Amino acid sequence: MNIEERKIMVKVCKMYYYESWTQEKIAAQIGVSRPIISKMLQRARDEGILEIVIHDDDQEISTLEKEMEQVFQLRRVLVVPTKDLNKELLSRVVGKAAAQFVLKLINNGDRIGVSWGNTLYHMVREFPLEKKENIKIVPLVGGTGNHRNEMHSNQIAYELSKKLGGSCNTLYAPAIVETEELKQQISQLPNIAEVLREGEQIDLALVGIGNPFSMSTMERSGYLKEQVIAELKAMNIAGDINSRFINQDGTVNSHPINNKVIGLGLEQLQKIKTVVGMAFGLHKIDCILAALSGRFIHMLITDEATARSILEQKKAH
Repeated sequence: MNIEERKIMVKVCKMYYYESWTQEKIAAQIGVSRPIISKMLQRARDEGILEIVIHDDDQEISTLEKEMEQVFQLRRVLVVPTKDLNKELLSRVVGKAAAQFVLKLINNGDRIGVSWGNTLYHMVREFPLEKKENIKIVPLVGGTGNHRNEMHSNQIAYELSKKLGGSCNTLYAPAIVETEELKQQISQLPNIAEVLREGEQIDLALVGIGNPFSMSTMERSGYLKEQVIAELKAMNIAGDINSRFINQDGTVNSHPINNKVIGLGLEQLQKIKTVVGMAFGLHKIDCILAALSGRFIHMLITDEATARSILEQKKAH
């Protein structure tokens, strides 16, 4: 290997492992095919240019996951180790771990429903290109507008379908409308009604768990006005799933806004075979506990600090 070849190999390794570029993107940048990049990475390992070190605190995390599963009667829990990570890196690490976790749940022919939010956005962003046969992605809640479009259900469905080589539906409607009458009218439009029906037939649902009062995707997207937020606070709302607000005990809140949402209802969500809830950050503790109390999810993806705090709060009560 000459000096120039070694330089290129080191550059490829840094792009792949430090900057999280895909092999396809690196290949396009370098001007070679993807298999050549794959061979370069393998050769770098063989030549000792690249060493992969895993700091294994697996046992501690595994114990935490099992305790969460037992306490909350969940099928699976993924706890992502996130000690000493800044906010930007935290989102990427959780997103990457969530992507690998979800990928293993997907089978050929599956119909997958997606809601919206920060965690799902990062999960799809980090999702590997992994073609599956006859996959269909269905948005579970409407989402149109000019704010934070990348986090909307339709965009997440589209991006995930590209990664999996599948197809996707589009729900051409806002997440929340002004009146219940308008919600009924829009929901009965043929294209909208068809997507809503497909949402009830999915095999796997991927849903975010939101906090309407802190870093809320719904507020940043323009769906929650100050007056409504004040009303929700007065009613001691704990969080939201699929844009429906729930109380701390997991019951659906009676605020009228819940009747103006265009998307899969929580009663229908509870009938889905597998629902994976995703949320990280200490501001999501009450929201996750409420979702667990309502038994809306079968699996949970969160970070280490949040998981520990959830268990501590549960034991305190």
